[in-house]
Parts: sequence; structure tokens; C-alpha cells
Amino acid sequence: MRILITNDDGIGAEGIRALVDWAQKLGDVSVFAPNVEKSGKSVSVELREAFKVEKVEYPGAVEAYSVYSTPADCVRFAVLGLGKKFDLVLSGVNKGQNLGHDINYSGTAGAVTEAAMHGINGIAVSASKKGLETAKANFDRVYDYFVEKDLFSFCKTWNVNFPTKEVLGIEITRQGGVRFSDEYEPIGDDMYMPHSYVCFELTGNKEVDLDAVNMGYVSITPITWSRTDMKVFEKLK
Repeated sequence: MRILITNDDGIGAEGIRALVDWAQKLGDVSVFAPNVEKSGKSVSVELREAFKVEKVEYPGAVEAYSVYSTPADCVRFAVLGLGKKFDLVLSGVNKGQNLGHDINYSGTAGAVTEAAMHGINGIAVSASKKGLETAKANFDRVYDYFVEKDLFSFCKTWNVNFPTKEVLGIEITRQGGVRFSDEYEPIGDDMYMPHSYVCFELTGNKEVDLDAVNMGYVSITPITWSRTDMKVFEKLK
């Protein structure tokens, strides 16, 4: 298996190191990751400016590149720039859970969204800052679940989140609602600083990603890159 691993925390992040260490058992691992943190970049790509791509050494990878752009550009450059072929894209492990509406902003999810547009299966992997060890201890369990349930036959792109505490089980979930909102503090010279605050309320419904992870389950959510509202399309066509 040919595996591309990327993230949005930067190539030096602890989470991507953990994912590379684990994924070696599955096949040949290539790392294409941002040179620095690119959180919140979703599927943004560079269209007007040149960017640097630097080949680097990365233990456990057959090749590695530090890309001075976004997570989506990391995948895009590997596939379009170098003509690489991959069977799977793994993105993460993100330093912080990507749940609810946060998925729309996530660079971690953006990388596997880009992969899907090139016909490549992808898994975005996230855990709370204190949940990385939980994620590492359950990589095998979750991947076995993907294989046993043949999940890629249903959907090419998946968003996986690990709980901070002990894993009670695995749940197929749907995207929840708004998790964070922002206040903007004026700091002078027409400058404003965003401050995020938690605004979601838990309901105890294991079908919702936010609730499932809070209750101690690994949340596995099928996600799509198409922007077409198919219900409306089918109704009005």
C-alpha cells in the first residue's frame, strides 16, 4: 500500500510522528506536510504565488517533503506536481478534536477532502491535546474496524476523532452543530484579535460526533466534498 501522510500542525508536530510510526506496518509511507502550522485552512490552496517544497529526511518514511503551503496543497503537489500515486491519505493526528461545524474549517479534514477529489481514500485523524496517547493505543483497533466493515466501499472520506479518556467503543456518527464561536477584541490600529469560546450543549446522543467523543467513544464520520444539496436537486430537477 502507498500511503501519503500529512497534517495541519506542521511537519515537526508530535501527532504526525505518531501516525508515521504506526502506518509503516501498512506499506510505504510518504510525508508531505506543511513547514509550519496551517490550522483552519480548510481546502485552501495557493493560486497566485510560488511556494517552496523542500525535501527532508523523516525516519520511517520512504520520502518526505516540507511544503510551504496548506495541507490541501501538500496533497495537491504530491499528486499533480510530482505525479505520485497513493492508495490512502492519512491526515493528522491533529492537536485538538475536529468535531461539529469545526470540520468545515479544518486543514486536517481539508487534506483528505483534496484527496477525495483525486479519487484517493482518506482518513482525517484528530484527538484532544491530552488524547494523543489514547489515539496511539487504538490505531490498530480503528483501522481493523475500517477493514472489517469495508468502510471505503461506502465513502472515500472519513473523519475520526478519539476521546481523551478510555475508549468505550467505536460509533459511526454524523456531524454535530456549532462547537465554538468567536468574539473579536479591538486591540488598536484597526486590529482585532479573535477569541474562541465553547457554545455547544451536549445531548447524550451517540449518533452525534460531539456527544459520542465526550461519552468516551471513537467517532467515525463519513464526510463528502460535494457542495450540491442532493435533496433539493432531486426535488427540483
